[in-house]
Amino acid sequence: MATMPSVGFRRLHSGPWLHSFRTTRPPSRSLCTLACLSASPLSSSSSIEDSEETQLSAATTTAADATTTTKPNNKINNKPYFPKRGETLELICETLAFKGKGVCKVADTGFVVMCDRALPGERFLGRVTRRKDNYAEVKKLKTITPHLDYVEAPCEYALDCGGCKSQNLLYEAQIRAKEQQVRELVVHVGKFSDKHPEFASIMKPIVPCDTQFYYRNKMEFSFGSKKWVPEELLQEEHVGTNDYALGLHAPGFFDKVLNVTKCLLQSEPANKVLAAVQDCWRDPQIGLSPYDVHSHAGFLKHLMLRTGRDVETGLPELMVNFVTSSNKPELLKPLVERIATIPEVVSVVNNVNTSVGNTSVGEEEYTLYGKSTITESLRGLTFQISANSFFQTNTHQAEILYKLVEDCANLKGDGSEVVLDLFCGTGTIGLTLARRVRHVYGFEVVVEAISDARRNAKLNGISNATFFQGDLNKIDESFGNKFPQPDIVIIDPNRPGMHMKLVKFLLKLKAARIVYVSCNPATCARDLDYLCHGVVSISISIKVFRLLISVICPYYNLYAA
Repeated sequence: MATMPSVGFRRLHSGPWLHSFRTTRPPSRSLCTLACLSASPLSSSSSIEDSEETQLSAATTTAADATTTTKPNNKINNKPYFPKRGETLELICETLAFKGKGVCKVADTGFVVMCDRALPGERFLGRVTRRKDNYAEVKKLKTITPHLDYVEAPCEYALDCGGCKSQNLLYEAQIRAKEQQVRELVVHVGKFSDKHPEFASIMKPIVPCDTQFYYRNKMEFSFGSKKWVPEELLQEEHVGTNDYALGLHAPGFFDKVLNVTKCLLQSEPANKVLAAVQDCWRDPQIGLSPYDVHSHAGFLKHLMLRTGRDVETGLPELMVNFVTSSNKPELLKPLVERIATIPEVVSVVNNVNTSVGNTSVGEEEYTLYGKSTITESLRGLTFQISANSFFQTNTHQAEILYKLVEDCANLKGDGSEVVLDLFCGTGTIGLTLARRVRHVYGFEVVVEAISDARRNAKLNGISNATFFQGDLNKIDESFGNKFPQPDIVIIDPNRPGMHMKLVKFLLKLKAARIVYVSCNPATCARDLDYLCHGVVSISISIKVFRLLISVICPYYNLYAA
């Protein structure tokens, strides 16, 4: 079992040190405490979602600090500072950036280049494919010497699939890299100074996951009319139904699918279902066809597998969700009959998505076999999960995550506090806190998730939780009228993070404690900057007050409180 770090809570009073903790503009808060955790191994105009360039900025900024001292003197070194597109370079990977790209520097100049699938310590040849303002991207051509902390990847698809790029890197090395990534994002995007003596005590160490495989309770596979194959196999012809694929999208291709017969991330029962579907869906007698994203013809779009647990027996139970372009249940009947023979399958549903988009959420949903939901148990509560509702994908680490959320909330335990649970999903976090507080108010945009949250509250006999359906990106001045002044705010946004409207609302709200759960450390760091240091464009005058912000990044094995 992984050793859990103790959770410390420190109230940091306003003083000169906090002003120096911010690397640019002065803060508008007297307290900011940071934290991170991960639940799995290395896996617009109205919104403020960061681009890839922003997400890589922390790594390139760190490398650029060294670059400024190594940039060549034109009188001594006539080698161009910027590499040209198509140029081949010999490089050594120094570290990993966010999203797992290797960070390298050009010899003699120190110019930063990023390479997919390059790992720390690896010496390789790479060709420059594109250049940005402060870095370039290269494609690895040949490994000269292997990377440090090498392990044999157990998955046969590891070299080609984009889901587990770093599977041949020792897990301990993976989590060290992740911890460094979050640290750099907090410093360079969040604008916190790691030179300040308080920083070391605020940024807590990583919390590893005990299991590196078979941990995901949800996997989504795509049907494709164009099978993606590695370059070394391109000479082989693939025609007709042999060109069809069911698996994961090849890295960088929205229209090509890597055929997968087994995935080491999902449960063994889920792999049974995947194998059964793979065994028969191409049969011409069944008459099924994969959806083509170009011509918009075809029937099968996605296969989503969700694994739960029978709360009475503890045995796994599986939901199979076929996403199709039209409602033709007769076409799915042979597949349903086949997978219904697998004992763990308790639910087969069909989401019908008639749009040309690639989403797995349908306009209509039909139950073809068994129940419409599956169950899971977390922290003594039972949760029912529908096909499209959000649920933490690593059940084992979710137990640890929710314990950390409760610790970070620092509840009095006297039932006097009000909790505001934003982006509440199926209500899992708020409901685990409900029995120790006066009331929980949850908000979520997904209608099905709110229905699940209300059902879960009733299922567990919880009457002090109220859930509202609404888009937190579109809140107005009346939003705060729906609940009393909260003592604790829980925020668990999706990857784009918080909309500026919500940021400004929280700055006005002045809740005593905020617990931010994040699956994207880049947007999390950006939001921390806003919450702890204020927003320059905000029109109100924000008074200095005490604030506790605990941040937990459940997909980044990191924790800080």
